[in-house]
Amino acid sequence: MVDRATLPDKTFASRVDWNLLRNFVEIVRAGGIGAAARKLNKQQPSVSAALKRLEEQVGVQLLNRSSAGVETTAAGTALLALCEEMLETARMVPHQVAQATKRIEGAVRIQLISAVASPEFDESIASFHRRNPNIHIEIRVSPWRSVLDALEHGEAEIGVGYDSSVRSSLIYEPLFVERQQLYCARSHPLFGHRIERLGELKDEGFVLTGEDEFDTIARLRRRYRLGSRANGRAEDINEATRLIVLGVGIGFLPVLAAEQAVARGQLWPLLHSDAEPSYDIFLLARAEPSRDTATQLFLDEVIRRLRSQQRA
Repeated sequence: MVDRATLPDKTFASRVDWNLLRNFVEIVRAGGIGAAARKLNKQQPSVSAALKRLEEQVGVQLLNRSSAGVETTAAGTALLALCEEMLETARMVPHQVAQATKRIEGAVRIQLISAVASPEFDESIASFHRRNPNIHIEIRVSPWRSVLDALEHGEAEIGVGYDSSVRSSLIYEPLFVERQQLYCARSHPLFGHRIERLGELKDEGFVLTGEDEFDTIARLRRRYRLGSRANGRAEDINEATRLIVLGVGIGFLPVLAAEQAVARGQLWPLLHSDAEPSYDIFLLARAEPSRDTATQLFLDEVIRRLRSQQRA
């Protein structure tokens, strides 16, 4: 094994076999040389030899091999990050060329939960449309489980929603943290008061959001036996707000979705702010690498804005 202390000189880029870098990524992703060989439809000795040649060209050991598989060394971890970035850049070439030559048409299909409040997401749509006016943007609203199912079944390319688990078929980019509050109408006897113990509300009539209710809220309700008396139900947050404002029952709503009704004095938050349940809302997409150009460029637009916001 070559064990030079320094990396190759500036001629490395012109000497390296780029296929060896791709081969290296496949070995790491597959978890071993044999598994990578099967995935690449190559003989195991040829894959092993390719790894050896790359380590000779780089000048350091990249992987530790054992009967359990492979593990990247410190140098291997650094190289893997660079390789994945290069592969992603290469994959984006046709999309960026299409955008530069103004040859992009088609549609971006977005499925999201109701009452999404994200300036970054809205700004991304506006900016994307200015640069790509010929691309049709379609938005459908549905309960969060339907958003996930639509993505997995290929009925939508981009989603915005909640997920209580992690699906390997999807990628998750945190969009914002949403908080919920328990509200009552001005006509309710509790208007103007705060609740110290949720169990006190177990006999109150509730407005429920059905399939659109997040697991975080459903678990909270079950814990304190809230909502056993359901006076109303609405799958859409805007309609649930309407029912609560009209005094049909008390109910949980996203804080941002209810803020105008609160400002008008139509709703009252029953919980102290530090007791408000919260959860992540994600930008979602199928994990397939072969997205069409319109979808890929929109996804990049949103992620770029989110990352910029995180750095600010």
